[in-house]
Amino acid sequence: MLSIDALTFLAAPQALEQGAAAIRAGETVFDLGGVKAADSSGVALLLAWQRRALQAGHRLTFINVPDNVQKLASLYGVDTLLPQA
Repeated sequence: MLSIDALTFLAAPQALEQGAAAIRAGETVFDLGGVKAADSSGVALLLAWQRRALQAGHRLTFINVPDNVQKLASLYGVDTLLPQA
């Protein structure tokens, strides 16, 4: 189960690996309800996780995405690449 409390520049390397491990374990739904801090790195992380999942033949769905990450994804025009339940 993915358990991440930050989607920030400083937390990105650890979060990227945690998400990759979850994908390898077969997870396809990432619940981001525990995220307490997020910046634009959060969008990059979600995209990186989605790319890894697609390479593994899966597609991720994200739930409880922080509002600021949703808004940034929309601003950057990548929100359609990050499906939410």
